[in-house]
Amino acid sequence: MAKSILVVDDSETIREAVSFTLENAQYEVQKAVDGEDALQMLNTGQYQLIITDLHMPRLDGIGLIKAIRARAEHQFTPILFLTTESQTSRKDEARAAGATGWIVKPFVPEKLVAVVQKLIR
Repeated sequence: MAKSILVVDDSETIREAVSFTLENAQYEVQKAVDGEDALQMLNTGQYQLIITDLHMPRLDGIGLIKAIRARAEHQFTPILFLTTESQTSRKDEARAAGATGWIVKPFVPEKLVAVVQKLIR
């Protein structure tokens, strides 16, 4: 059974690029358009990994991580940031909120798959 990943990004282009990359690596991918959409999907779906952007309307990535970590069933779900942001202070903020890792866009497909494989063996 394929492992399921939730990709959260307000850019359709990024959602599609990440999905294409991960589906080619035999992962099942669901997509959310922002943090609020992701929280709704988490009410009914089971995901082994969440990949999220930092800057999104309605609920950004930091807010999303805090909301996810507040749910006991997702306390240990790996959460990976995929963002254009590379400032150390933002990475520290994400880490403090509960992020597992950080990849800067544009991403290298092989690197993304390698990180995903490491996080959800």
